[in-house]
Amino acid sequence: MLLAKENKKQVRHRNRPKLSRGDIAFNIVNYTVFALITLACVFPFYYLFINTISSNELVRLGKIQLWPREIHFENYVQVMKIDGIMDALLVSVARTVLGTLWTVAGSAFLGYLVTKQEMWLRKVWYRLIVITMYFSAGLIPWYMNLRTLGFLDNFWVYVIPGLVSPYNVILVKTFIEGLPPSLEESATLDGAGYTRVFASVIMPLITPILATLCIFCAVGQWNSFTDTMMLMPSGKYYTLQFLLYKYQHEAQSLAALVRTTQDANAMANLATKQTSLSVQMTVAMVVTLPILLVYPYFQRYFVKGIMIGAVKG
Repeated sequence: MLLAKENKKQVRHRNRPKLSRGDIAFNIVNYTVFALITLACVFPFYYLFINTISSNELVRLGKIQLWPREIHFENYVQVMKIDGIMDALLVSVARTVLGTLWTVAGSAFLGYLVTKQEMWLRKVWYRLIVITMYFSAGLIPWYMNLRTLGFLDNFWVYVIPGLVSPYNVILVKTFIEGLPPSLEESATLDGAGYTRVFASVIMPLITPILATLCIFCAVGQWNSFTDTMMLMPSGKYYTLQFLLYKYQHEAQSLAALVRTTQDANAMANLATKQTSLSVQMTVAMVVTLPILLVYPYFQRYFVKGIMIGAVKG
C-alpha cells in the first residue's frame, strides 16, 4: 500500500509541468494581489470586532489598531438588553427566511414556466417581466399602492411584494434552457404535470442557481431598512438593520440609556463603561455577524450557479 502511494506521488511529480521563471513571477504577483484584496475585504470586519471586545476607554482614545486589549464581552451583553433589539432580531430573521424562500420559489417556478413553448403569450409575458427591470412607477406610487393594499404596519409587506424578481426569473430561465429536454419529456410521458415535473425533476437539477438566488435574496432581505422606515410608522415590525440606522443617529442617548442598566461596579470600570462609539460598533457587529455566517455555506454554489447556462455551445 505504501509503495503504491509512493508510486502515485512520483507519477504526479513527473507529470507536473515545469514552470518557467515568468510563470513563477506571475504566480507570485497574482497571489500577492489577491492576498491584499482579501485582506482589504476582511480587515474592516476584524477591526470592528476587536473594537467591540476591547476596553471601551482605549477604543474611545483610538488606541486599538491591530490587536484587542483588555478583552471583555460586556458590550454584547448590554446591547442585547436594549429595548426592542431582540424583537427586531426575530423580525429580521423571519423576513430573511420567509422572504428568501418565497422569492426563490416564485421566481424559480415562473422562470420554468416561461421556458414552455406552449405557454399562452409566453413572449409577451416574459417581455413585460423584463421591462419592469428598467421602468418603475416611482417611490410615491409604490408607497400609495402598498398603503391601499393594507400593507402598512403589516409584516407581510417584507415578503409578498418581492415574491417575483425579474432578474432571478432571467437567471432561472437561462439555467433551465441549458438542461437536456429529454429529462423533462420522460416525466411528462409518465403523466406528470408541470408542477410535478418542476418539483421532482427540475428543482433537483437547478440546485446551484437556487443557492445563488438564496444568496442574493437573503443578503437583500437582511440588509434592507428603507421599507421599514417608510412602511412601519408604529414601529411594530422594526428590523435589526433599521434599528442600526436609528441607533447610529441616537448613539449618545442610547449609550446613556445602556449605562443606566449597568451596576455600580461596571460603571466604575472605564473598560466596560458604555460609550456612543462602543454601542455603534457592537450593534453593527450584531447586525453583520449572522449574514457573515450564512454566506460561506452558499458560496460554493455561487460561481457554478451564475456561469452554467451563461455560455452556449
